[in-house]
Amino acid sequence: MSPVITRLTPQLYSEHVPALAEVLADVVAHGASVGFRKPFAAAEAAAWWRSREPAVRAGDLHVWAVHGPAGLAGTVSLALEPKANGRHRAEVVKLMVHSRDRGRGLGRALLDTAERAAAAAGATLLLLDTVTGSPAERLYETAGWTRFGIVPGYATDPDGTLEPCSFFYKRLEP
Repeated sequence: MSPVITRLTPQLYSEHVPALAEVLADVVAHGASVGFRKPFAAAEAAAWWRSREPAVRAGDLHVWAVHGPAGLAGTVSLALEPKANGRHRAEVVKLMVHSRDRGRGLGRALLDTAERAAAAAGATLLLLDTVTGSPAERLYETAGWTRFGIVPGYATDPDGTLEPCSFFYKRLEP
């Protein structure tokens, strides 16, 4: 059975902030380099998600959620480029699956959802970055993304260790 993935409208987004915060805090606690350092509490995660609400309301940021038996299992966001000369591109950001829900294909399903939505919005070029050698990097490679570079020491992991990051793009059919 395919997972049910829901786009979070501005109202649904507000209602989901606590669950989104739980997923974000969980992935950071389990070592994901998604922009935050330990210690990282759910309250901090909720504040970060609330800071994204204006972009969701404006339509510049699309956020999806997938639920599992234990609650919110994962999320992905698509940042649309607002500049006139870049409206053909978008960025996949914060693809996260709760540690208890990994290995069930949710990351792939969320990525596919973001790709389809980007194409529907008129984007023909997608971009993203991830830690080199991570499970996420393997997901992107097997999903047809092209790595175009690695930057050493680009970001730290949650413990503060500098990590190289791989940058990817994917062309979409118009």
